[in-house]
Amino acid sequence: MLPQKFTERMQKMLGEEYPDFLLSYDNKKYQSLRVNPLKVNAEEFLQKNPFHLSPVIWEKNGFYYAEADQPGKHPYHEAGVYYIQEASAMAPAVYLDARPGEQVLDLCAAPGGKSTQLGAAMQGQGILVCNEIHPARAKILSENVERMGIRNAIVTNETPDKLLMHFPEYFDRVLVDAPCSGEGMFRKNEEACKEWSPENVQMCGERQDEILDCAAGMVRAGGRLVYSTCTFAPTEDEGSIYRFLQRHPDFYIEKADRFPGMEKGRSEWAENDISGHFEATKQEPVQKTALSDCGLENTIRLWPHHLKGEGHYLAVLRKEGSVPEGYRARGRYGIQVPVSGKECSEFLDFAKENLKRQMEGIYLKFGDQLYLAPKDTPNLKGLKVLRPGLHLGTIKKNRFEPSHALALALKPEEVSQSVDFSADSAQIKGWLNGMTLNIEGQKGWYLVTADGYSIGWGKLSGSILKNHYPKGLRKTV
Repeated sequence: MLPQKFTERMQKMLGEEYPDFLLSYDNKKYQSLRVNPLKVNAEEFLQKNPFHLSPVIWEKNGFYYAEADQPGKHPYHEAGVYYIQEASAMAPAVYLDARPGEQVLDLCAAPGGKSTQLGAAMQGQGILVCNEIHPARAKILSENVERMGIRNAIVTNETPDKLLMHFPEYFDRVLVDAPCSGEGMFRKNEEACKEWSPENVQMCGERQDEILDCAAGMVRAGGRLVYSTCTFAPTEDEGSIYRFLQRHPDFYIEKADRFPGMEKGRSEWAENDISGHFEATKQEPVQKTALSDCGLENTIRLWPHHLKGEGHYLAVLRKEGSVPEGYRARGRYGIQVPVSGKECSEFLDFAKENLKRQMEGIYLKFGDQLYLAPKDTPNLKGLKVLRPGLHLGTIKKNRFEPSHALALALKPEEVSQSVDFSADSAQIKGWLNGMTLNIEGQKGWYLVTADGYSIGWGKLSGSILKNHYPKGLRKTV
């Protein structure tokens, strides 16, 4: 049952379209996944995938799958070959358009769908900061970054204002997929429907203002900020953007092409909200620009009765100004100092024996844990950091034990020894459940792969390949 005040507002907003909108709640939700190009390109995946796929038109790596498919239970999922992600939720990262070598922030990142999408677009080059304020959700974010084999991601568990202290005007691109009332997820998430109220919508709008203010301060001159929600409420959509532009006249809405089925934002939907919101929050706009002059028609709405996806809203914002070609911002506290080769000699010995090529970046050590961070990683002192780059493994007395994250970031051609099994084989099913395998070969570390996709480490002694798949991830498939 949809909340009455919600349906009354939606009827006023949509008019003749309202019956079609309401009918969409009786339709089955679309299910989709996004192929991970760090593992395989979409064309190659389509040739051998075991599912029934059709394309998501706004994301070249996105595909709808059939109700009978179970991609979450397939070994490819554990190998990070794809990420199960709602189709409309793929759009904000597409519009952020992150590029290799840039400095990019996903400010409200859990569970990690958009972060891993950005990481794939950056191809392991540059610095990607993925932040989540809630500790439990930040842990899930970190696990998904690991599963997708992203090497250049720093995962933090911080407040937006704390990040702003460290990264003033630092990022080329910032994504704010803001916490919201979740109206666009009512068809998919009954809890969101039960928790909805007009008061919650108002509270979310105020929280979004605070988050956006911090985000604005972290965008460099000429940089891009994409704001998105999964709600229909004008207070949190066009209203949020209008209020933002009143507080930050150095930003403007950038016109972005809409894909078929996407609709333009509507300034008239925010009109009744604006004066009441400023009065309720005691905010004073920096400038008083008319709604019709803000370019809100260049923002984008995704409606479930117009396309194959849930409800979403997004706006592409550009900060005035420019920076010289080749410019690279520095964090307030400088860059991270790497450890010396002597301090990670155990890993260097491991790499010489087991890896075919050197991995780019700097080495950071926290206790006995070794990480590979991107070059020019900003100083992270004082921040709650869950993952300062790629976790390489554990330095033990006179030896090095590689991490699961390292296995998932590597391909067979990058290691000295690997062993491959069919994804639907008994060996892979047993491997994911913690079993050892019998193989012949030289002793030492092996990258275990499923149809060529890395899935974990094994260590061969005699003819027994000892299973190093993490116990917490083991499952019957």
